[in-house]
Amino acid sequence: MPVKTFLAISGSLRRSSHNTGLLRVLQALAPVGVTIDLYQGLGSLPFFSQDLENGAGPAAVADLRRRVREADGVIIATPEYNSAIPGVLMNALDWLSRPADGDPVLRDKPTAILGASPSQFGTARGQLVLRQILHRIQTPVVAHPEVTVFQSHQRFAADGAFAGDDFTESLLRALLAELVLLTEHKSLAGIA
Repeated sequence: MPVKTFLAISGSLRRSSHNTGLLRVLQALAPVGVTIDLYQGLGSLPFFSQDLENGAGPAAVADLRRRVREADGVIIATPEYNSAIPGVLMNALDWLSRPADGDPVLRDKPTAILGASPSQFGTARGQLVLRQILHRIQTPVVAHPEVTVFQSHQRFAADGAFAGDDFTESLLRALLAELVLLTEHKSLAGIA
């Protein structure tokens, strides 16, 4: 299997975030040949403004764009806030979808989404919003499995460590396998 590198973005700024925890579990489950790089700069991105788009934009934005561009794919773990995605995640997507430098880096970038919430419904509604946004950006998204971890407070300790759950782990493995397949399909299709 060719080496694949994925950039993982958590839509939560909380230190003990269940969504960041899911991405750490995914890192631990990654098979040989797959590397998952956890992006930790979401909180340092300035609010999107066309006034800041000159050249490559602010340094934090240029760094995120570079990392997305160099990755084979992206993994986004989103909490659900008010039946949608957090503002900080939307801000990052605004920056990544812009053609300011002639390169909206999320266009045609294979992407997987997942999320965790203490609610009974997980992040199903937030992920629906995220899928709509990514569809508009022309980002191919893994269709199945849908990883919407509900009652996440039962799967994570207070410090954000995963308590262990075979079902969740099997879903994460399947999601990662589908993302690898999507990147290979992209390569075969000759998508830039």
